[in-house]
Amino acid sequence: MSPMLDVSDDVRAEIGEEEVAKLLAGETAPSSYDCTSCRTPGDTGQERTSTVLFVGEETAVLAFAHANCVPSQIVRVTEEQIQGAVRTITGDSGGAPGADGEQAVLKVTCGQVLIDEQLRAAIVVEPNGAIARPGSEGTTDEFLPLLMEHGFTAVTDLETMPAAIPGWSVLMAAGQLHAVLQPGPEGNPSDSWWQAHQPLPVTDEWRATANRTSTVLVFAVPSGGLGEQPREDLMRQALEKAAANGYLVAAAMPLAGT
Repeated sequence: MSPMLDVSDDVRAEIGEEEVAKLLAGETAPSSYDCTSCRTPGDTGQERTSTVLFVGEETAVLAFAHANCVPSQIVRVTEEQIQGAVRTITGDSGGAPGADGEQAVLKVTCGQVLIDEQLRAAIVVEPNGAIARPGSEGTTDEFLPLLMEHGFTAVTDLETMPAAIPGWSVLMAAGQLHAVLQPGPEGNPSDSWWQAHQPLPVTDEWRATANRTSTVLVFAVPSGGLGEQPREDLMRQALEKAAANGYLVAAAMPLAGT
């Protein structure tokens, strides 16, 4: 069944007829999504859905919203909001800051993980150094405890599907990974928890799995917990080792965009 998408003339002109045709045919549109307005789940096969294009100076991000929340439109934003530097995760924004107030660079690795005999699209987040608690002068790494305070759960093995956490989502556009979004302060739109310096390419297989399940598993390890993994099977081994050693947390997040 074709998705029930609304594409305004402005959005159509911006993304081009070829991409519009793929969206309306269901080739690149997700079956479910996290509404970019109200942040609650939506279903493109069951309810009218607006295509919302966020446009910066160099980058455009296609997102989806309930048609009764906002109409299909182009939203002009600053390039920093879409693409900017990897952000410090501050206590005010509900995340984990860099040690001593410095920016913590979060490295993201993409791969697929087999859980309950089904492939799942996954990303692994690993900071480049210890993450201190906001306002703390200590050097204790609080990255995982801070994430668990926001709904991530400890992983003891990779055979169990991580629980979903409300308000978070993984943002993709034009087949590339742009950001992991977290709930904004009460009454405000969602905020970027991690944001790519430049959109991160993913494999066709990863993107197909993410679109099929409309879900991305987000794993997190402390600095040095994963390291470089040239193959997906080696990444799984590294995740299993991290879980066995008690330094792996995870959450399931809806896929926003395509």
